[in-house]
Amino acid sequence: MHSDARFPSRPMPLLAGTLALALVAGCNERNQYVPPPPAAVKVTQPVQRPVTHYFALTGNTQAFAAVDLEARVQGFLEAITYADGAVVKAGAPLFSIQRNTYEAQLKQAQGNLASHQAAEANAQSEYQRQATLGRQEFASQAHVEDAKTRFDQASAAVMEAKANLDLATINLGYTQVAAPFDGVVTNHLVDVGALVGVGGPTKLAQIVRIDPLYVYFNVSEQQVLQVKQGLARQRRGLGDLADIPVEVGVQTETGYPHRGRLDYVAPQVDPSTGTLLVRGLFANADHALLPGLFVRVRVPVGRQDKGLLVRDDAIGTDQRGSYVLVVGQDDVVAQRVVKVGQREGRLRVIEAGLDPGDWVVTDGLQRAIPGAKVAPQRVTTEASAAADPPAEPPLQR
Repeated sequence: MHSDARFPSRPMPLLAGTLALALVAGCNERNQYVPPPPAAVKVTQPVQRPVTHYFALTGNTQAFAAVDLEARVQGFLEAITYADGAVVKAGAPLFSIQRNTYEAQLKQAQGNLASHQAAEANAQSEYQRQATLGRQEFASQAHVEDAKTRFDQASAAVMEAKANLDLATINLGYTQVAAPFDGVVTNHLVDVGALVGVGGPTKLAQIVRIDPLYVYFNVSEQQVLQVKQGLARQRRGLGDLADIPVEVGVQTETGYPHRGRLDYVAPQVDPSTGTLLVRGLFANADHALLPGLFVRVRVPVGRQDKGLLVRDDAIGTDQRGSYVLVVGQDDVVAQRVVKVGQREGRLRVIEAGLDPGDWVVTDGLQRAIPGAKVAPQRVTTEASAAADPPAEPPLQR
């Protein structure tokens, strides 16, 4: 068989090998590994500013004064001159009890006093006459002494009549029950027409003064010692209570919007609980606080001129405690264990474990893996914490 000169023969194995190499080379170029770019995260340096340290406690509000309004004399209740729950001023009339009986007793006491005063005047004149006669030796000493006795008895009767008149006046005053101080009067407990004061006082209602208002709370023995040490550094003592502020907030409020001052500290620690009873005094003109509320309390115990704060949501926890993720000069993430303090808005005080120049990861925490390299974007803490702080969770009793 002869080959055609127009189609020269080529080695078939060489062509197949060349094609195979080309295919392999193409596959290697397409499957070559390209590492992903570093994860983008936002980092910020801690805020450095003065920080006031507080004790966070819990307490209860209590009325400044609460008094039962009682009927102290017997009679029928004639009138109720206030609306239940009304805010009244001191001296405002609230209840009226039957008066005619006590008005008659007052007039009777006035008549008795006038009668005894007349008898006293007559006895005094007789004594003076007998005394004069006795000095002139026209009357015996026995007559003089008898006149003196009758005069003394008449004077004593006048004193007794005056006391009876005072009692009658007081009892008549008890027929009007007035507010002893500014406050809020509760609902009435006895209706008009009821007989009150039989066999003893009858409770008619209660008046409560809630401006100002007390807040009672307990501090531990250790906290008491810390407060005393702080005051000693300022050359002050527990007697300077008016200079120590105290702040409270109720369960539905964020933060501590109500501000007052310390008013009382118990003189000794309760050995059964190891705590000291403390009381704060708060102005409450708008009646925003009511007696009996459960409140959050904080008391300042110290001040740090250069405190460090980071965003609270940038702090994590594990078995070792609280930590933050920081990015070093080589853009490598590292986990830093820190000691956290109190919260201030969306920021949290860092008491130890962090330096002012550290860059803390605040956004992209899921992409920031310790030991991995990242692409940090530097922002300011103020910008990253500009949003309103989240509401604090309700307190648990």
